[in-house]
Amino acid sequence: MTGRRGTRRLLLVRHGRVELSARGPGDFRDSPRGRQWDPPLGPAGREQAGQLAARLQLMDPPAGLYSSPFRRCLETARPYARAIGVDPVVGEGVGEVFIGEWEGLSFEEIVGTDEELARRFRDQEAMFSMAPGGESGEELRARVGGAVEAILERHGEGNVVIVTHGGVINAYLGGVLGIEHDMFFLPDNASINTVVVEGGERRPWFLNDVRHLTDPQVFVPLTSGH
Repeated sequence: MTGRRGTRRLLLVRHGRVELSARGPGDFRDSPRGRQWDPPLGPAGREQAGQLAARLQLMDPPAGLYSSPFRRCLETARPYARAIGVDPVVGEGVGEVFIGEWEGLSFEEIVGTDEELARRFRDQEAMFSMAPGGESGEELRARVGGAVEAILERHGEGNVVIVTHGGVINAYLGGVLGIEHDMFFLPDNASINTVVVEGGERRPWFLNDVRHLTDPQVFVPLTSGH
């Protein structure tokens, strides 16, 4: 909800769970950064998208609804977009991080090739910047920060919802919080990560909110007589 005058919220939503077996030619897309893996949502992800939509419909209608161009984000946004009668604005600037030669590989395939990668995983260190030919953490933060701030500038009032990716959410929030390393938390699928926007100030409000998944009955509108 929108707070006192001049205060609004940015909701960064991670996409739902994907269909990990999707590896055919149609499961990739060409972005400005290169050829990237583009799987659809799986059955669990589609259910999460519906639960997310039920949650968001109980909140103030957004001044702007945006989505990464990747299928998993567009499919996550779709139930909510249909419910409120708008089409999400597609923004390449909030698209998935490019991981070069690792695109389309499973996590096990990536980590299993290199002990250093396995060590970084165990020690809670980001690995995507080690991808051959991939996007660096600095490049990702510059791209995402500029894209998100441009969206906020486009809407002087009201809340903004952006359906995007875990790495993108880390990149933006890391800049807001002054955290230097690339990844500092793992947003759950279909989680809501809220930032209070007041003038030029950005304050994290509530991160990794998945109560619409764990307690979906709370977000079912009450009918008269009940």
